[in-house]
Amino acid sequence: MKRVIIVCEGQTEQSFCNDVLMPHFGRLDIFLETPTIKKTHGGIVNWFALKSQIERHLSEDKTAIITTLIDYYGLYIRHKFPRWDEAQKTENRNQRMDIIENGMLNDVRENIRSRFIPYIQLHEFECLLFSDICVFDKNFEEREFLDYDYLTTTIRDHPNPEMINDGNETAASKRLSKIIRGNFSKVLYGSLLAQEIGLTKIRGKCTRFNNWILQIEGSVEVHAHHR
Repeated sequence: MKRVIIVCEGQTEQSFCNDVLMPHFGRLDIFLETPTIKKTHGGIVNWFALKSQIERHLSEDKTAIITTLIDYYGLYIRHKFPRWDEAQKTENRNQRMDIIENGMLNDVRENIRSRFIPYIQLHEFECLLFSDICVFDKNFEEREFLDYDYLTTTIRDHPNPEMINDGNETAASKRLSKIIRGNFSKVLYGSLLAQEIGLTKIRGKCTRFNNWILQIEGSVEVHAHHR
């Protein structure tokens, strides 16, 4: 069975990979492993620590594809990701991610980088949950909504939920805390809502995310043929 290792920023991303991505890849005869970032046991670290973990995975299994699932929201200059300064000069967020991801790829050792797919979620995992308003209606009672109009406006204004921005008050996770009463558990609700939305609908709405899945599938096939 072909093997893909997704290094997850934290438990929220890990649960999503286990509950939503694992069944999809399993049907393609691809075994998924989903470790969190080791240094912090979940939580973003500087690039040098993350690179060390990535290169260790690549070296330990010389057939596996290694990729990442980390949020752009929460990344700062202090994390020293490659080409960060260059990326900040472009207003287009998709291009900004491309620049940083290319920097990550080219900073990994040349002899093993062909099996590495760098991926940064724009702007954060929680964006994916805005792919379908119906899951909120099904899973929360009317009294649990703080501001249902804000939910409908957010979804209406962002046909691609990945474009929900990374402002301190308007990032996807911050919006959820304004929409749902109480403490919105990203780990608990994130995966459950994503499962109900379904991978097909998320991929249809979220372009960068869909391209990442396609890239993993394609890379697995290419390396399988070269073994």
